Amino acid sequence: MRYSIAHETTYVYADPVSLSVQLLHLTPRAVERQSLLEHRLDIQPKAAHRRDRLDAFGNPITVLEFDRPHRRLAIAAHSLVEVAPRATAVQVDSSPAWHQVVDSFVYSAQPCDEARLQAAVYRVESPFVRVKSVLADYARNCFGPKRPLLAATLALMRKIHREFTFDADATQIATPMLEVLKHKRGVCQDYAHIMIGCLRSLGLPARYISGYLLTHPPPGKPRLIGADASHAWISVYCPVNGWIDFDPTNNVIPNTEHIAIAWGRDFGDVSPQRGIILGGGSHKIKVGVTVTPLS
Repeated sequence: MRYSIAHETTYVYADPVSLSVQLLHLTPRAVERQSLLEHRLDIQPKAAHRRDRLDAFGNPITVLEFDRPHRRLAIAAHSLVEVAPRATAVQVDSSPAWHQVVDSFVYSAQPCDEARLQAAVYRVESPFVRVKSVLADYARNCFGPKRPLLAATLALMRKIHREFTFDADATQIATPMLEVLKHKRGVCQDYAHIMIGCLRSLGLPARYISGYLLTHPPPGKPRLIGADASHAWISVYCPVNGWIDFDPTNNVIPNTEHIAIAWGRDFGDVSPQRGIILGGGSHKIKVGVTVTPLS
């Protein structure tokens, strides 16, 4: 599948912004089965300085600095991405038992491979994902004795999808995880944080993935420009299978309709755009995302 992606963000400020520094995660990551063919940023006003580099997790980021007063900031990211299908379906029952994976991360004097060392970063608590016994208890009935890791993770994904209600008005970025778990309402970001918290609370490495999802308009209706949004899902590490993605919001194992932008410990590591401004007063923000499949 080949996709054209437009992600447009516009800020309108009540007062002039005299200085601004913005950090962007808007460049799709080149990973296994996903290739970035084209990418550009259209920025108004023009940035005084721009730096493109990789962050601590290997994600492409862009840092913009503005040193002239402005009341409006518009950033449009345009990308052309190709996503290849999996060569074979994920065999969840052939993965090692989940408790064996947990045990493999227990410290020993034996050498540890690089992949496992990197995965260990995603086993611990992070700013938006807590490690709590209540989260482990919530997931416990999915993780029976000797159950394969991926089969148990699939069961947890289905449980969250079944028991939670998607509600865009129920939460904000700062809503505590345990409050989300109590009310079982939220958006894709909350679904991902809860699932990651459950896995980490059991001792398993899990990371947060930010990206886009191809949505399907009703039959006979055109695709609406700017009507889509950023999406979030998770990935769990299995020493045999590597990183395997799960989307609890949609109850699917992602294949060709998910486009990854960046991954990290939680949303805070991969927010599409965040920054620091001097001045500006109150502001309004408008975000539009359009994912268009190309023949």
